[in-house]
Amino acid sequence: MITKEAIALAYKDIQNEICLALEQLDGSAKFEEELWEREGGGGGRTRIIQNGQILEKGGVNFSAVHGKLPESIKKAFGVDEDDFFATGVSIVIHPNNPWVSIIHMNIRYFELNEHIRWFGGGIDLTPHYVNEEDARYFHQQLKAVCDKHNPDFYEEFKKWADDYFYIRHRGETRGIGGVFYDKLNTQKTGMNLQDIFAFSCDLGRSFAPIYSVLVEKNRNKTYTDAEKNWQLIRRGRYVEFNLVWDSGTKFGLETNGRIESILMSLPSQASWVYDHQPEEGSEEAKTLSMLRKGINWI
Repeated sequence: MITKEAIALAYKDIQNEICLALEQLDGSAKFEEELWEREGGGGGRTRIIQNGQILEKGGVNFSAVHGKLPESIKKAFGVDEDDFFATGVSIVIHPNNPWVSIIHMNIRYFELNEHIRWFGGGIDLTPHYVNEEDARYFHQQLKAVCDKHNPDFYEEFKKWADDYFYIRHRGETRGIGGVFYDKLNTQKTGMNLQDIFAFSCDLGRSFAPIYSVLVEKNRNKTYTDAEKNWQLIRRGRYVEFNLVWDSGTKFGLETNGRIESILMSLPSQASWVYDHQPEEGSEEAKTLSMLRKGINWI
């Protein structure tokens, strides 16, 4: 049976691989690492890259923490036990160029005891300008990873992402979605835990090659001040989702997680323009029209 120590070690390797790939992709910026310990048990490695040729700000974080669950989390999970272990890798990348998308990935594992163990995670893309060709490529690659492990995964997890990455107070999705899953275990899937873990690792390792293709395609496109301003407005929507709706942010805050690591997902700059309405027929208006659930990108 796969152990929590083996899972954490594999996730550490994935963090290393992704950081190396992103440094090579950017071409100039390097990650800075900070090791930290969590009061109550465990710790992690926060790695931040900033002011690169293409990567304005990004984080690739690993954590493995343990301790006592707060009462609010126990109630939300519907459990009585409170000795937990959680490990994962979390990534958010904010590029300089408005034509390059924000991307997020998270793979994680949670354990209370030998009977209550599950995996969660996903990858989603948040373009400032939706390019339909890029969206199709992104979803096709994620479907290929899902299909390798379970033919039902992509359709189920794509809908899950649409529903999860939804800014309810705006009535729009955060981006073009991707795949998202939570509390994936043997009972839910009929798969053994080792196979679910293999899916988690394959999804994690798909991040760098998928994003590299999208970055290389768009990194040299020129942009105007107006397009840069639109990027900042879209970043504002990203911030709204992460601070208001994101369950990972809430879990981190409620379990006394490290604030700098939890909030590394926020961009260095964002804008909120009162009642901003894009011009009819513009690329900005086209993007807004595609920020909705249920689009079949395949």
